[in-house]
Amino acid sequence: MQYPKFYKIRQQLEKRKIEDLRSEVWKQLDAIKLGETIKPKAEIAITAGSRGISNLAAITQHTCDYVKAQGGIPFIVPSMGSHGGATAEGQTHVLEKLGITEETMGAEIRSSMEVVNLGTTPNGAPVYMDKNAYEADGIISLNRVKPHTDFISKIESGIVKMVAVGLGKEKGASAMHCYSLADTIPLAYEIARQKAPIMAGLAILENSNDETYLLKAVKPEDFIEEEQKLLEQAKKLVPSIPCDRGDILIVKEMGKMFSGTGMDTKVIGRMKVRGVPEPEKPDFNKVLVLRISKVSAGNALGVGLADITTKALVDQIDYQVTYSNLLPTTYLERGKVPVIMETEQAALDAALRTIGNVAPEAAEIIIIDNTLHLETMFVSETALAGMDRNRIEILEAYTGNLFDEEGHLAI
Repeated sequence: MQYPKFYKIRQQLEKRKIEDLRSEVWKQLDAIKLGETIKPKAEIAITAGSRGISNLAAITQHTCDYVKAQGGIPFIVPSMGSHGGATAEGQTHVLEKLGITEETMGAEIRSSMEVVNLGTTPNGAPVYMDKNAYEADGIISLNRVKPHTDFISKIESGIVKMVAVGLGKEKGASAMHCYSLADTIPLAYEIARQKAPIMAGLAILENSNDETYLLKAVKPEDFIEEEQKLLEQAKKLVPSIPCDRGDILIVKEMGKMFSGTGMDTKVIGRMKVRGVPEPEKPDFNKVLVLRISKVSAGNALGVGLADITTKALVDQIDYQVTYSNLLPTTYLERGKVPVIMETEQAALDAALRTIGNVAPEAAEIIIIDNTLHLETMFVSETALAGMDRNRIEILEAYTGNLFDEEGHLAI
């Protein structure tokens, strides 16, 4: 089959970042006078999620050090809902892969799936919280503020959701997903704020190059208001594919460290959530996902967002891990395995045969490493023709073979 000519391009993205993370963490926590509320030997729970957050281990460690400096005793609580196979050991293993261990943090990790029922939201959702966190003298919710992959609202993914869903473990995540997430997360947070010892939030914003752009410490009573402001700022920083449509999008690698759904729904233009409208753009006729990151430990949540995948990816799926994460969300479409092809070349060939009356050499094709890292990518000649040249820079024309002898994508 004849393939299009490809070009490597680079997007113009926001690259400002925090250089001294330790100083900024301490400065922010001092700004809300957190030190004055930590009593000697108070046990302070610090949340740690499973998402791909740049410098998460370093920011968590600096937060632990700050608590120690105030005379408190920090400990880490895995706060990732049903991730990690919905087991205490699995969630500890997820943190280890992110560089968060008792040795690196200088703090104990208390991993358990045991929860406490805090009450019920006005719309009927039960609110749960990790028992270790609930029994602590204080809780610091640490998380990145960013658009959520399941819904659109004033509060999406951040320090509020970390309390409402992450700290709720499997039972809490399941409960939240049985109701409207957009409506229920803020309601659940308010219940938690009244019943649990939440002391502070430390919100993280990342620039378009996935580096720490801003840190913001927040008082519990200000979580909702401040996160709404931070989310609007985050939306301006999140990178996207520099076109509104195309024939084929190829995602080389999916995984939990790139997005909670393996592939960011708003990057690929696919949601597959009942009752939630699909994004108007970007609109790709076919989406291919070729590989799954080893760090994802076989969790293929999100593979169902694609049309075509490879046998190599499917062979790596751990269905127990995937389904333990998938079922609490209730969005089963995202876990369905798409059409499977023997090689990556066969996957593209199948896509080219199913996009309609488009010659293969004229197809608009975008190739990205994953949905988190979007500064550079490869695009076909026709796809390039429709892009805003003020937004991109052409680095080079690709002159090699598109696939190697074994059918693996070579670029």
